Amino acid sequence: MTGAMAPTKPLNATDLCDRCGAQAYVRVVLAGSAELLFCAHHSRQHAAALAKIAVEIQDETSRLSRTSGAAS
Repeated sequence: MTGAMAPTKPLNATDLCDRCGAQAYVRVVLAGSAELLFCAHHSRQHAAALAKIAVEIQDETSRLSRTSGAAS
């Protein structure tokens, strides 16, 4: 990889999965700085293909296990 990449910002509730519209927990950065956002389900479903084309994968799915069961 050449050139400097800007640090990725944390994903939040306004970041939505490009496949289904659910909250995104994974950002896939492609060559040329394009990015795709995925929910945990769709990132797992397409993980092998995404790993082949990604420049960077920002995976925040660990936040799901920390917040599951938390009182609303």
